[in-house]
Parts: sequence; structure tokens; C-alpha cells
Amino acid sequence: MMINFSEGISLIDAHAHLEELNDLSGALSEAKSSGVKGIVAVGMDLDSNRRTLEITRTNRGFVFPAIGYHPWEIKENEVEENLSFIKDHMQECIALGEIGLDYKVHVKKDLQWKVFGEILDLAVEYDKPVILHCRFSHKRTYEMVVERAIKRAVFHWYSGPLDLLDNILESGFFISATPALAYSPFHQQAIKKAPLERILLETDTPVIYQGKESRPKGVMISLKEVARLKDLDSLSVAKQTTTNATQFFQIG
Repeated sequence: MMINFSEGISLIDAHAHLEELNDLSGALSEAKSSGVKGIVAVGMDLDSNRRTLEITRTNRGFVFPAIGYHPWEIKENEVEENLSFIKDHMQECIALGEIGLDYKVHVKKDLQWKVFGEILDLAVEYDKPVILHCRFSHKRTYEMVVERAIKRAVFHWYSGPLDLLDNILESGFFISATPALAYSPFHQQAIKKAPLERILLETDTPVIYQGKESRPKGVMISLKEVARLKDLDSLSVAKQTTTNATQFFQIG
């Protein structure tokens, strides 16, 4: 189904690494002309957080900043500086992310837990939602979020166990849908199971899906795949997921 954006229906890309794009200006223009009304730009470490904030300052009202410390980027001698930057710029961001755990990377688990826990404490102190990375660590990530009594959390690109997804949904948390829905059975299962009211759309720009590097305009692919899997019309999915994102991030 084609969406008529003249009716005021538009989309939010809830997760994009804009600082990694070489053609940022073009990608933002394409997104706007494709019906995207907002992009949540996520940070991964000190440099990307700085760049993310710069991008949002020059694109206010369209790009919204989330700053974080990705488990892939954690280095013991850089932890203090990264956490200090995040704390100093809490008021500028709408969320904390990308943060979480990843048990496939060669970063000690206890160090990951320490960093993740400290950022979750900041989320509670400043009442910020969290954007979670949880590769091969779904259960522990969920446990730590619940232990800290986090109010708003989205499990980015969720492809984990369905029994844990029940707990995630019962806790009032969200999961996000990516263009990987076109081919990932585990991601498909999760999105089929989750109610539409608990789904955000995203691209994880500039991740490569089936040989093609993604851009924020690709959130249209996520929309169409969610509609296909749930046997819903795209217009309904667009309306609900945009409402979900604006309420979750408290924007616009």
C-alpha cells in the first residue's frame, strides 16, 4: 500500500548512526522527501557523541540526540572520560543510547556491567529512556534494566528469545523493527509477537542489509515489513508507530 503523506502521516526513524554517513546532507534531504519527520541519532562513544550533538544542533526539530557508550567501544582507560561527557550533556539528549551488553565482543563482562549500570543510574536520575543493545545478552540486559526500575526502554533490533519477550512486554518496554525483517526469522518472530503499540521503527543507519547500506529513508522498508508480517495496512502501522515514538521519546 502506498502512503499518502499529504494526510499528515509521517514516520520516525528511532535509531540511526548519522555521524557515520559521508553524505549526511543528502541522506537527511532524502528522508524528509520520503515522509520521515524525525530521526533519533544515537551515539556510541566520546567522538560519536560529540558529532551526534553537533548534527542535532544544526538540524533542530528534525534530528533528536541520544548519547551513549556502546559495549563494542568500551575501553577501560576511556570509561571515566566517556561517562563524564554523558553526564555533562544529559540535558541536551532525549535518550541514552546506544548502550547495553554484548557477549560476543572481547570486552570483559564485569566491565560491561559496570559501564551499563552507571549509565542506567543516570537514566533514572534524569528520567531518560534507554536504547538497548543486547546481542547474546538479552536476559542479563533485561535483568539490569528491571533492577534499576527503568521506566522507558526499547530493545533495539530485538531478535532474542520469545519467552523473554513476554517479560519485556509485561514490563512495559518496547522493541524496534529494522529492514532485517525482510530476511531474519528471529527478528520476524519477535515483531509478529509484539503488539503494534510496543513497536518502534528504525533503520540502524548505515548498517548494510542484503548488500545495501541503509539510510533513514529506509524506515519505509521497516514500515512495509511490519505491515506485511502483521497483515495490517501500512497507514495504520505508520500512525501507531509514529505515536509510539513521539510518546516514548517525548518529542514533537
